[in-house]
Amino acid sequence: MLFEPLVTPSIRLANRTVMAPMTRSRAVNANTPNTLMAEYYGQRASAGLLITEGTSPSPNGLGYARIPGLFNEVHVRGWKVVTDAVHAKGGKIFVQLMHTGRVSHTANLPAGAEVLGPTASPCPGDMHTDSQGMQPHSAPRAMTAIDIARAVDEYANAARLAIEAGFDGVELHAANGYLIEQFLNANVNQRTDAYGAGIEGRNRFALEVASATAAVIGAQRVGIRLSPYGVFNSTGAFPEVEAQYLALTEKLSKLGLQYVHLLDHSAMGAPPVPAELKAQLRTAFQGLFILAGGFDRAKAESALEAGQADLIAFARSFLANPDLVERMRNDTALNVIDTATFYTPGPRGYTDYPVLVA
Repeated sequence: MLFEPLVTPSIRLANRTVMAPMTRSRAVNANTPNTLMAEYYGQRASAGLLITEGTSPSPNGLGYARIPGLFNEVHVRGWKVVTDAVHAKGGKIFVQLMHTGRVSHTANLPAGAEVLGPTASPCPGDMHTDSQGMQPHSAPRAMTAIDIARAVDEYANAARLAIEAGFDGVELHAANGYLIEQFLNANVNQRTDAYGAGIEGRNRFALEVASATAAVIGAQRVGIRLSPYGVFNSTGAFPEVEAQYLALTEKLSKLGLQYVHLLDHSAMGAPPVPAELKAQLRTAFQGLFILAGGFDRAKAESALEAGQADLIAFARSFLANPDLVERMRNDTALNVIDTATFYTPGPRGYTDYPVLVA
């Protein structure tokens, strides 16, 4: 099934593989996409669906060095080169909108931007800055109701710009401890107002962002990535996690979103998302369901045949194998991944991985 087309009234994909979003840190000029990035995504256009690296909808969300943005016309022109390269090869591409929230350092932000979060509690740990090396995360300012409304508007504006840039849709990054999950996660969100204090409050921001983006570009062009039981950026499970994510997914389904992209971090040492919860979320969501986390061809085929998902996302294997679909189809050995070049500027470890010779 992995290599069969997927056709729905709103989307047509050449196969059931998804290139998962992966931070690559090559947007070196004012967080603007460039021709090197266009080459990278164009090389991987044989995926059924490509999802870009996390892309900030706001200057405030550019918490990592050299990640791309999508909040001005210069960004739109840069991304248009990328989408044109993918579409020229028959691919489909969604942009992942990722506001880093408190996972940030001021040295990585442009002038006038600030670190924001649900509360003023800083994210534990350190992060890389190009100018100062490794530094503790900067303390965020707790977002007011006005800040929250502005952030929702920024997501909606970025979605509008995404369509202008030629993207087939957007994915909302509500996983891995970034801004949306900072509101979702009870270990991070200690607010006592309408955006905290219980399941409904913690889900509110995610649902407002999803509703706003769907209103601007159509729900069929919006997906969302979730990672219950993830531990990245000091999140982690909490007592109501399963009930909360079921409630969230049911409401996302009512909005008519294109897909839910469920990430299980257990392949990287986090607690697994229970199989029963995965099945419940799959049932609760009436759109497409993507599974990600530790898949190879055999595991992907098994999950698809069992009806556990409609699509399977691959991350590092797509990073190191521009022709991953062809390699899996032919059971060909995969390239060795160069971890030292994950986030370094330039083509090494980015666009220079070898492909099969026809």
